[in-house]
Amino acid sequence: MTNTLTLNNGVDIPALGFGVFQTPPAETAEAVAAALSTGYRLIDTAAAYANERGVGDALKASGSARDDVFIESKVWISDYGYDETLHAFEKSSRKLHVDVIDLFILHQALPGAFDKTIAAYKALETLLADGKVRAIGVSNFMIDHLTTLLDETDVVPAVNQIEVHPYFQQRDLQDFGTRHGILTQAWSPIGGITSYRGDDSKSTFNDPVIVEIAQAHEKSAAQVMLRWHIQHGVQAIPKSVKPARIAENFDVFDFELTPDEIARIDALDTGVRGGPEPEVVTLETFGRDIPED
Repeated sequence: MTNTLTLNNGVDIPALGFGVFQTPPAETAEAVAAALSTGYRLIDTAAAYANERGVGDALKASGSARDDVFIESKVWISDYGYDETLHAFEKSSRKLHVDVIDLFILHQALPGAFDKTIAAYKALETLLADGKVRAIGVSNFMIDHLTTLLDETDVVPAVNQIEVHPYFQQRDLQDFGTRHGILTQAWSPIGGITSYRGDDSKSTFNDPVIVEIAQAHEKSAAQVMLRWHIQHGVQAIPKSVKPARIAENFDVFDFELTPDEIARIDALDTGVRGGPEPEVVTLETFGRDIPED
């Protein structure tokens, strides 16, 4: 199993990346430095995370060649619109200390103002044509959002970053993406979001099936879940601020799940979303200013 995947425009992307969602800005540079030292070569951030500068600082301090690290960021809904999104790129690239962002995506659909979403995506198309980004995509888009986007724009998204873990797999959405050449990226890939509800018995980390499979391979539950994504051809972006956990999550290329083990994990899907419903995202409830610096 290769540790890279190829996007629909021929750009290679690491099969496993490092995410910084909810990582405090002051801790981001240190966490990213640990990830780069471990061997991660994709860093996923977003304007709304308020930690792009920490990612950029870590990249700059690492001494890594720019071409050796794949940088992904996201435009927040407050910056949707054609000119606004072009400016959002300038803000993000400045904070990241890069001239080119490898993958630039829309963070959410904006169902109640989808014209703004379309205009924002057309700005991404311009950035792609101008060589300022190497690939473009979306995040948290459902089938109806993607259908409209495909009808009204020219470039098929390279990725759709969505909530995917053993308890919430969104198979119909993944299959739609596959049919159109859109790679599924998994946020919360090891189901960390299932631990936020205060009931450990319903966490993926304690699921008897996953724990049994982990014991059989002498791996952790998290490693088994990440391997499950990789063998399904899903690009995963786990997050952590603990160096030991960061390293553990990357150590998933030396074992393979059997077809039966994959099927057993597949059967764990509850259909219960942990994140916000995409249809409720509005500027009124989720809008926030993205600072210039």
